[in-house]
Amino acid sequence: MSGGAQAQQMSDEQVVQYVKNAQQMGKNQKQITAELMRRGVTKEQVERIREKYESSKSENAEGRTSDANKNRSRQRKEQQKKETKGLRSISKVTYPVKQQDGMVMEEDSLLWEDRASFRMEEDPTQQIYGHNIFTNERLTFEPNVNVATPENYCLGPGDEVIIDVWGASETTIRQTISPEGSIFINNLGPVYLNGKTVKEANNYLKQEFARIYSGVTGNVPSTQVKLTLGEIRSIQVNVMGEVMVPGTYTLSSFASVFHALYSAGGVNKIGSLRSIKVMRNGNTIADLDVYDLLMKGKMKDDVRLQDGDVILVSPYLSLVQILGKVKRPMFYEMKPTETAGALLKYAGGFTGDAYKKALRIIRKSGREHQIYNVDEMDYSVFRMDDGDQVTVDSVLRRFENRVEIRGAVYREGLYQLDGTVNTVKQLIKKAEGVRGDAFLNRAIIDRELEDLSHEIVQVDVKGLLNGTIADIPLQKNDILYIPSIHDLKEEATLTIHGEVANPGTYLYSDKMTIEDLVLQAGGLLEAAATTKVEVARRMKDPKSTTFSNTVGTSFSFDLKEGLLIGAGSGDFYLEPFDEVYIRKSPSYHVQQNVMVGGEVLFGGSYALSKKNERLSDLVAKAGGVTPDAYVKGARLIRKMTEEELRRKADALRMAQMGGSDSISVKKLDLSDTYSVGISLEKALQNPGSDDDMVLRDGDMLFIPEYVSTVKINGAVMYPNTVSYKKGESYRYYINQAGGFGNGAKKRRAYVVYMNGTVSRVKKWSKTAIEPGCEIIVPSKDARKKMSPGEIIGLGTSAASLATMIATMVNLFK
Repeated sequence: MSGGAQAQQMSDEQVVQYVKNAQQMGKNQKQITAELMRRGVTKEQVERIREKYESSKSENAEGRTSDANKNRSRQRKEQQKKETKGLRSISKVTYPVKQQDGMVMEEDSLLWEDRASFRMEEDPTQQIYGHNIFTNERLTFEPNVNVATPENYCLGPGDEVIIDVWGASETTIRQTISPEGSIFINNLGPVYLNGKTVKEANNYLKQEFARIYSGVTGNVPSTQVKLTLGEIRSIQVNVMGEVMVPGTYTLSSFASVFHALYSAGGVNKIGSLRSIKVMRNGNTIADLDVYDLLMKGKMKDDVRLQDGDVILVSPYLSLVQILGKVKRPMFYEMKPTETAGALLKYAGGFTGDAYKKALRIIRKSGREHQIYNVDEMDYSVFRMDDGDQVTVDSVLRRFENRVEIRGAVYREGLYQLDGTVNTVKQLIKKAEGVRGDAFLNRAIIDRELEDLSHEIVQVDVKGLLNGTIADIPLQKNDILYIPSIHDLKEEATLTIHGEVANPGTYLYSDKMTIEDLVLQAGGLLEAAATTKVEVARRMKDPKSTTFSNTVGTSFSFDLKEGLLIGAGSGDFYLEPFDEVYIRKSPSYHVQQNVMVGGEVLFGGSYALSKKNERLSDLVAKAGGVTPDAYVKGARLIRKMTEEELRRKADALRMAQMGGSDSISVKKLDLSDTYSVGISLEKALQNPGSDDDMVLRDGDMLFIPEYVSTVKINGAVMYPNTVSYKKGESYRYYINQAGGFGNGAKKRRAYVVYMNGTVSRVKKWSKTAIEPGCEIIVPSKDARKKMSPGEIIGLGTSAASLATMIATMVNLFK
């Protein structure tokens, strides 16, 4: 469908609703613009919609005559502002200027809303104080009509008056003052109220009603007459000069100057808040200063307006910026007679870290810049000029009366240099005295000189406290350091190794024994030996002048029931930096488990009872094999030790450095277990022989059932699995796989048996092939990629091994 057809389908109401929905979904103005353009909406249509909504807002504003109506009108205004927000933005966008490859290309432009957001995010120091008072959405100057009618309120055409008569006669008259200024009362005719205040109108009505009610006048009137206001009239005032939207505004007759400025959007960037004039019949009846409201909360100067009043906002006379350490740094409007002191008052005064003794003022003299340094005594007399920039500096980052004490005292920190703290002895006393570990023979004072260099002053604190030497006066920024005896030597530690709960390094304490250190380390482990506990002590002789071959001294002890026995002394104390070794008991062994599965009577996990336990012992523990067991095909799966894992990692790393076949090596690294070729049949026939292999922790023995197939893999035409036929030669099984493949190494073929052993085969051998074995024929070029058959073969072998391991693990859970 064409763009024109789409434009006809979207009415103005549909465009407005689309913009509202898109804004609720969080879309930005550029996205909304692009989508409306794709739907065929033109710039002219958007302009038409915007003008309609703007005119609708003006009509609503003119119709506000009561407090409720004003609130509703303001809400409508805000809602329409949201609805036309996107439309105003879209109408300011540069529409497409060219088309390329079927894509519409737009010129970059700053949207109206983007510019508004930019203004909102301006630096506060660049804003003018008070200029946002009439644009704050949370602040309204709309008059309150829900109050008693002021007696000085001046009646005029459009005001509704309510005249209540009660007493001897009772009636209520409710009329609106006509454009001629009168109301019509039966039996009296026209009564003119225009220009009278409420008080004057009440006195006047009593005189008029006395003509038809005899009891209205007299010392004791029997009939009362009272005039009150109903609906109030609207007035028109002109707001001129430096405001955001100058013009004529229809307002409530209760409206004031501030309400008129609020309706006009407040003053613009050059508008004055200090001199807002109200003109009535060509005369100035008021000159308002908004700063009185902002600074003092005074509303008494907010003059109530009358029909035809003119509010004139002039340009500012003097605008001054204050920066730095004041509470409210920004631009302020100053009167010609106001001084720097008034500016500081407007800015909220100094902050706590301000330098209050002087101000720095940069002034534009009309030809060049001038700088003034105004002292504190001149703040109240130095007058400000337009364009002045005032800067309040911060205090210097230094102290004029600080001294500091550190080290072995009870209260380290900063202290005031005054009448009570002037010397080293007074400072130590102020810090609650020296601690017991203080080194009193020598302390130091780090003193800052006039040229900001430093010198060290030695202090004999012991003599100073005893009174044997004179006290030392302190100077500004002195730092007294009294060292601890522990600070002057290496921190003493003890180290314990071996079979304790928490081996490691611990702080040294006097008269500490081995048992004390063992307790700190969490006690002995179950594997710990209480004999042959060794203590290694370092050699030290600070006064030695010769080389020594002795690098340490060792002591050996036995621990028994918490007592230390050995080396001829029961009072052996550890010394700093001793290292204690708790050995593992040679007779301590944790349980070592092996597993047996498959065709045995009682498969499962068994603990080794001796170090040289063998395959035949394990089968015997399992109750022997079943009649269906294929003993010849039994396989042993062994878990790698830490040393084997390390060697395997080294081998893999070297293989990766070797070149092209490193990836294939990685692929063969399937697990941390490996198969051990065994002959269980011979082991059971000759227990204790070399065939009867010794077991170790983690071994898994699997005795399968009889398998009546043979696998042929590798460089053959079609890798296959066929039935085993006793007496058939190796050549027979190769033919069952379609014969040798291209590049097959026929003389290098080998057989992998079920028990994990591997054997080379000859062409006409009839005894090499056994049930369950696998024949593998390698390729001539080992570097070439494996054929699909070889990949299938290796995958099948690996899968078989992995399946067997998984089966045994699940079996013994």
